[in-house]
Amino acid sequence: MRKLLRFLLLKPVLWAAAKFSSKPKREKVFAALSALYKNILEKPGHRGPVIPFDPQQDRFIIFSDQHKGRRNGADDFTQAEPNYLAALDHYYKAGYTFINLGDSEELWENNLWQVKKKNKATFEAERKFLEAGRHLKVFGNHDLFWDNDPFAGWQLRSIFKEKVKIYEGVVLKAVAGSPLTVFLTHGHQGDAQSDGNWFSKFFVAKIWAPLQSLLRINPNTPAYDAEKKTLHNSMMYEWSSEQENLLLVTGHTHQPVFGSLTHLERLYRRFQFAEKDKNAAELKNLLDEIRKREKEFSAVAVDYMNMKPTYYNTGCCCFSDGDITGIEISGGYIRLVKWTMIDGKPEPQELEKAILGAI
Repeated sequence: MRKLLRFLLLKPVLWAAAKFSSKPKREKVFAALSALYKNILEKPGHRGPVIPFDPQQDRFIIFSDQHKGRRNGADDFTQAEPNYLAALDHYYKAGYTFINLGDSEELWENNLWQVKKKNKATFEAERKFLEAGRHLKVFGNHDLFWDNDPFAGWQLRSIFKEKVKIYEGVVLKAVAGSPLTVFLTHGHQGDAQSDGNWFSKFFVAKIWAPLQSLLRINPNTPAYDAEKKTLHNSMMYEWSSEQENLLLVTGHTHQPVFGSLTHLERLYRRFQFAEKDKNAAELKNLLDEIRKREKEFSAVAVDYMNMKPTYYNTGCCCFSDGDITGIEISGGYIRLVKWTMIDGKPEPQELEKAILGAI
């Protein structure tokens, strides 16, 4: 029965979500990002800290969009938890600072008591970073509670056993003569669909969550609503490309982006270079991979060959296959990493890498 209902209702539900929710508006996104960035620079600590960092020595791991729930059919984090716990253990032992970039808790679909009860292991793993002074927590649209509820501070203390400062963004400013600045925020700013739209909240809480639980629908893949994700990513890129010596890192779309390109766009770009070099073997391998990945992406940036490497997206920690993706900054590099199960054991994979100095 569930399979039949899923077959009948999947497309109508996704259509309704896209039809009645608002798309991001370019002017609002630009204004919101600019205002937040200016606020952090002029009033450090108010909406976010300004942190001096040495690109060669300091280490950061940035994860977002865990969407921790209550372990029911609608909890997209359930399958990803083993990879997430293994990743946090690795980065804690390696001395990384953990930047949690928003939507860590799914508080549209669940109440906080349910989330706290079912996620003790992950909260404890995150708490270790806080205890070591290596934890920064940013709110997103699905855990806006942390920013606007009068009891948020008390709830955070009950989870992490000490005071937790909540930010809207973080600015990393390179030292030792480098002009590089990294601006990190969840990425929902200026997006009416997820930043105050009444229908979105009503739809998720009263309609989407029960249906997602019943039908086991996981929208955290580029196959769902890819055009809107690409539109949002393009706005993030456009804003970042107009800034000077700035890299923008966000989450929100659940679609990994590295150097302003999605995985499919990077494959297309490599195909163009291989075609120019007349590398037959490389062309065949790339074509096979492109055909496979085109099923996941239905939209591609028009100017993917000439985009500046100014925008990065963590992806998410709740893919339906249990994989998680994130952004590493360490040893003078920025990397897109994936943690996945290999022979039943969580293992890291480096998907993309670039030298910060070259960028």
